[in-house]
Amino acid sequence: MDLLQDLQWRGIVYQQTDEEGIKEVLDKEKISLYCGVDPTADSMHIGHLLPFLTLRRFQQAGHRPIVLVGGATGLIGDPSGKSEERKLQTLEQVQVNVDGIKGQLNRLFKFEGENGAVMVNNYDWAGSMDIVTFLRDFGKHVGVNYMLAKDTISSRLETGISFTEFTYTILQAMDFYYLHKNHECRMQIGGSDQWGNITTGLELIRKMSPEGSKAFGLTIPLVTKADGTKFGKTEGGAVWLDSEKTSPYEFYQFWINTSDADVVKYLKFFTFLSKEEIEELEKAVQEEPHLRKAQKALGEEMTRLIHGEDALQQAIRISSALFSGDIQSLTGSEIKQGFKDVPSFTYEQGSSLNIVELLVNAGIVQSKRQAREDVTNGAISVNGIRVSELEYTLDDKDRIDGEFTVIRRGKKKYFLIKY
Repeated sequence: MDLLQDLQWRGIVYQQTDEEGIKEVLDKEKISLYCGVDPTADSMHIGHLLPFLTLRRFQQAGHRPIVLVGGATGLIGDPSGKSEERKLQTLEQVQVNVDGIKGQLNRLFKFEGENGAVMVNNYDWAGSMDIVTFLRDFGKHVGVNYMLAKDTISSRLETGISFTEFTYTILQAMDFYYLHKNHECRMQIGGSDQWGNITTGLELIRKMSPEGSKAFGLTIPLVTKADGTKFGKTEGGAVWLDSEKTSPYEFYQFWINTSDADVVKYLKFFTFLSKEEIEELEKAVQEEPHLRKAQKALGEEMTRLIHGEDALQQAIRISSALFSGDIQSLTGSEIKQGFKDVPSFTYEQGSSLNIVELLVNAGIVQSKRQAREDVTNGAISVNGIRVSELEYTLDDKDRIDGEFTVIRRGKKKYFLIKY
């Protein structure tokens, strides 16, 4: 199965500007192609992943990826998918965001060797361009009617769109033209919402490049969940690639909790497992769904890809300890990950504290009477060990790495005591 056949089997191909032309050029030669991201935050989230993972598939097939971080376009704001104007960021904040995203992209691609990836920032060619040059050299080639026909622009006409965001599609078209001219870039890939920007780039290349120049565009479908809810969102918000924003354990848990209805699609979209491996996991979903083999494979593949093997093993250890109740086997840093969102209480008093007093002071129960009942009924655990003595006193032995004590009330209510 060749690259295009594999992409189509995975359901990754949504639109192609010239299906036959793309097949012909990929069959005959290795090309350079690009995908870009605007630095709207200092980290990407999993909603950004599919286009870049698709670009990585091209690299594995021998093509050269060009990875673009939009230092210039990030200062403007893409109107795609928005009903109102984006809040403009400062140049300093955009640069912070660029640096953060570059570090994440560095982990996704191979940057050395014959088809090593190239990373570029469009601020390098657009940032110093004066307005007259922009209007004469580029704006002259893109008609207003042509732009108004774009969904990203026409959908904003009723609510309003500034001239700044109106010109965004030209700025991105400039990227494609620049990379075509200076890096022999033959194709741009992106999400389905980027179709209008990609085709504007092809229009510039057609008008401004030597006769016979040929370039292509390919878009990827919007990732959706079977129940109609938005992919990549949790109760806590977006699932970030930055481990400080979304810990490796949380990242792992997101994929592990994928529904049976979605897991095979996500294995095809996001992992580099083979067709045979995915079909075997699909069979497991149908025949033994309780084992959740597909979800475990998805969680392991994605966490290893984004955070590395050590972080994956740590996420698995945390998950196993929380399932078994073996809290004492965890380190302080693992406790911090696994109990990031549970209620917490910082204890700043003496070196020891009676369990009943702690339950009340930490707000775990409302009264000493309730605390005594919970303890004597065996409803309270300290670091996974049940406590049933009213005289039990917490001291240094109950502090994991000297930092944390985990209190559980009942089967599922956890509380974190910090020192």
